[in-house]
Amino acid sequence: MRVRIAASADDDEAAAIAAALADHTGETVEVYLGDDGEPTAVHELERKAGGGSNAGVGDDPSASETGGDDLEPTACEQRLREEIADILEGGPRKYRDQLPEQGKLFVRDRLELWFSGADSELHFEDGKFAAFDEWHPDGTNPDEETDDRLPADGLITAAATFEGRDVHVMANDYTVKRGSMAAKGVEKFLRMQQRALKTGRPVFYLMDSSGGRIDQQTGFFANREGIGKYYYNHSMLSGRVPQICVLYGPSIAGAAYTPVFADFTIMVEGMSAMAIASPRMVRMVTGEEIDLQELGGPQVHMRESGSADLIAEDEDHARELVAQLLTYLPDNADEKPPKRDPNAPANPPAGIDAVVPQRPDRGYDMTDVIDRIVDEGSYFELRPDYGREIVTAYARIGGRPVGIVANQPAHRAGAIFPDAAEKAAEFIWKSDAFNIPLLYLCDTPGFMAGSQVEKDGILEQGKKMIYATSSATVPKQTVVVRKAYGAGIYAMGGPAYDPESVIGLPSGEIAIMGPEAAINAVYARKLAEIDDPDERERMERVLREEYREDIDVHRMASEVVIDEIVPPSTLREELAARFDFYADIEKSLPDKKHGTIL
Repeated sequence: MRVRIAASADDDEAAAIAAALADHTGETVEVYLGDDGEPTAVHELERKAGGGSNAGVGDDPSASETGGDDLEPTACEQRLREEIADILEGGPRKYRDQLPEQGKLFVRDRLELWFSGADSELHFEDGKFAAFDEWHPDGTNPDEETDDRLPADGLITAAATFEGRDVHVMANDYTVKRGSMAAKGVEKFLRMQQRALKTGRPVFYLMDSSGGRIDQQTGFFANREGIGKYYYNHSMLSGRVPQICVLYGPSIAGAAYTPVFADFTIMVEGMSAMAIASPRMVRMVTGEEIDLQELGGPQVHMRESGSADLIAEDEDHARELVAQLLTYLPDNADEKPPKRDPNAPANPPAGIDAVVPQRPDRGYDMTDVIDRIVDEGSYFELRPDYGREIVTAYARIGGRPVGIVANQPAHRAGAIFPDAAEKAAEFIWKSDAFNIPLLYLCDTPGFMAGSQVEKDGILEQGKKMIYATSSATVPKQTVVVRKAYGAGIYAMGGPAYDPESVIGLPSGEIAIMGPEAAINAVYARKLAEIDDPDERERMERVLREEYREDIDVHRMASEVVIDEIVPPSTLREELAARFDFYADIEKSLPDKKHGTIL
């Protein structure tokens, strides 16, 4: 290579330029001053035996491994490796040293936990050098303690294999400006989402962000391709690929929307929170004094808002929960969920009839029935502490994933309250989106009545549950375990809602309302006219028994309202056979843009 520089340069400067360029290019460099015809300085890299600038070209590409080419990385590559190593150290050391006190891992150690070992690997990362010029303005690495460090702009995006499944990954680096989001990180986040739309692979959001970087908001907050596009892309991905979010720290304001837009959200106890505003902002706006955990900690969102699907005990547990959840989900809406080898249930199906009390007003735990139907070890409940009178869970029957919607008589007698209806509607909607068949286990007195539930939106939430059941096109099986009163039979996949089968157990009843309420509604005046208390009680008993005969599951089977009554001990094999038979059933919805209910 020949280089001509200004005549005012001296010999030492020419030699330095020649040496630097030779190191950078790997070629011999001749430097000429001004119009000189002869080079003032020549720098030729020392070559190993057999070398030369074109050594090895056209030879066996494995020559360097067999001794044919001993070329080593240039100084240029070495500098690049040093820059990458510095980026991998994250933000200021003082913030990294604080992480153990908070019980959490440095983000790159977290990625190592998630994506190392059998069937898990981090393949490559995009955007390591995001914002590099902003914290290297003079071409040197800033001190490890300076707050000006912005490695990867505080956001890592990567492609990985997790438990044998290819996924897209995003993870905040809390040591960089508290995981806050700015222009370059936002660009990386958007690209990852857009690529997921193309690949049709699940997305993991490992969130630990304080929100938008307020002092750098110009250029990313309200732009067409700014932070607001996150939620547009979340919406486009919704129902296309599974989106799973794990919260490791406070997610405030804009950062709190990613977990609620995700299909499944896991919060880590003792370290995570999400809220529309920080406690300081809440105090400023409302005067309320509240700490972050009371405002938006895991227990708030598990029990009160329903925004958290699960709570992890620690970082290891969070990974375990996601690994289990993913086994029920396909990669995208075009695929079916993965099957596994079947297992026998944890408890024998022969005990189902003994678990379910014959009297409709007696409580029991529906999970005791579920344990006798599903494969052992496959039961995976979501939002267990929200709307507890309905169970929503994934499980397997004969190795096939199913989504279970079950009334829970152990809580509020299994009556459907607004929060339970909302939970069930969202679960049905998600399961249908990802082609997971639905099993309804019905034992409910119906939707709850009263002034408070009206204020809480029982009609609105009940409507959404019925709409989700109506619109689901996956195979549906409904079991009338015991009572199915009022509109509860509608929401729980009753005969009018296009299930593949409605099966009754021998203690089942289907009615507008239960016997006690019905007798009171129809015969209250007639009974009140009977003066003798014993006679009145006898008449009530007679009327109640006559009513129960009319609503008994045998009458419903006789009139072909339901498809079959089965012995409880055979329920598991009956369901397995029906889910197998209807696995490939085709259903369609009316031609329209979309419904208006959800």
